[in-house]
Amino acid sequence: MNTASIVQKLWNYCNVLRDDGMSYGDYVEQLTYLLFLKMADERSKGLHRQPSPVPPGYDWESLRRLDGDALFDHYRHVLERLGNEKGLLGLIFGKSQNKFQDPAKLRRLIVDLIDKESWVSMSADVKGDAYEGLLEKNAQDTKSGAGQYFTPRPLIQAIVDVMAPRPGETVCDPACGTGGFLLAAHDYVVAHNPHMTKDQRRKLKEETFKGWELVQATARLCAMNLLLHGIGSQDFEPVVVGDALAADPGERFDLVLTNPPFGKKSSTTIVGEEGKVSKERDIVERGDFWTTTSNKQLNFVQHVKTLLKQNGRAAVVVPDNVLFEGGAGETIRRKLLHDCDVHTLLRLPTGLFYAQGVKANVLFFDKKPASETPWTRKLWIYDLRTNMHFTLKTDPLQREDLGDFVSCYLALNGKGMQNAGTGGRSPTWSSDQPSGRWRAYDYEELLSRDKASLDIFWLKDESLEDAENLPAPELILQEIMEDLEGALAQLREMAGDLGSEA
Repeated sequence: MNTASIVQKLWNYCNVLRDDGMSYGDYVEQLTYLLFLKMADERSKGLHRQPSPVPPGYDWESLRRLDGDALFDHYRHVLERLGNEKGLLGLIFGKSQNKFQDPAKLRRLIVDLIDKESWVSMSADVKGDAYEGLLEKNAQDTKSGAGQYFTPRPLIQAIVDVMAPRPGETVCDPACGTGGFLLAAHDYVVAHNPHMTKDQRRKLKEETFKGWELVQATARLCAMNLLLHGIGSQDFEPVVVGDALAADPGERFDLVLTNPPFGKKSSTTIVGEEGKVSKERDIVERGDFWTTTSNKQLNFVQHVKTLLKQNGRAAVVVPDNVLFEGGAGETIRRKLLHDCDVHTLLRLPTGLFYAQGVKANVLFFDKKPASETPWTRKLWIYDLRTNMHFTLKTDPLQREDLGDFVSCYLALNGKGMQNAGTGGRSPTWSSDQPSGRWRAYDYEELLSRDKASLDIFWLKDESLEDAENLPAPELILQEIMEDLEGALAQLREMAGDLGSEA
């Protein structure tokens, strides 16, 4: 059975369960518990004969042989017991609950859909891609808010293609969501290194990838997603549930690839006497940070710098405000340009993310040893935003839309061979080619800008020049809505700040 037919089969059943009030997210979560138990059962039999991490009496067989209320009762006990286990079991089943309303529908999912497939014998590509398909469908359900944990896969693919992880390099995502960056990095290493040794393959599975995720339910989906792709084991948990910004974990990585959650401020809701609700701003104070701020995005940039090994490489998705905000923002940009080699910025078009009203960029930088002279020499900027229009449904971003950026970043020559480092790059913009999307700015030029702003653009908006070049009405409407959503989000933050200071 191919990926599309498996996704369709599982998703069709979700529509049946929605009549019982189960959300897409609840369905994917329940599916995760049952798939894990089925795969553990398969691995304990036949040629595999691996000892199952699941305690006897709480395994797949214990569910398969029951029906009706007895099945319902036992399923609840299984989730409760496994949620108290350590290791991967605890990560998958922690805080799990039965969301089914009808024992017959639980029975049907177990016997008719999951038990009839051999999941372990299915290739990692098929079952992993099937699960990814379910996560993407879940992200498209805008009411659930699951889209905030889902970065568009074509964007992830292009970022990983230019970062080019190698066997033996460690990869981290401190805001891993459902694991898109980690999976793409894994697939890149496998595809580009077909002759890895047995030890290299073992390290790729158990020592290479590490993610942090604040939300338990999302971390569960990430762990299962990685497991279905062959990453992780009962002895190696690739995902940590917790606030990545809380402290320096002490670990250092060769690559950090991340799309931190959107939303500027960090705050804690406090319920005081007589039920009065207030918000307390969370200003992260860490000795390894350049400055203190409650801006979550700026803190993630500082955190990524900490996580990198010397000469480690980072790609971070950041909203526009990180590029131009004053105060702590200016301090961080100046320090980043001096202490790291901030060599590339990709300006992203609107309409890419499920979180509305977001104008984002990808910032690429390398961590360098302490130096009196600045490490950044040139910042190369690729503008994929001006005169570019995408929508999530009718005209979604494709990998080929990022092809020119990837070629420019890698400084590919006509034969598809990479020139040496960033020194081989050539701008596509010039006074004779004013429509070129790729150009460089020197360090001195960046520092002389107001607040050392990196929010730089030079292309003319064609829709302002010529009415014939206006985008389709639905695209204009979408961009207006996104701008309004962004403005509303900022107003809510301001109102929240004023309320907390009252």
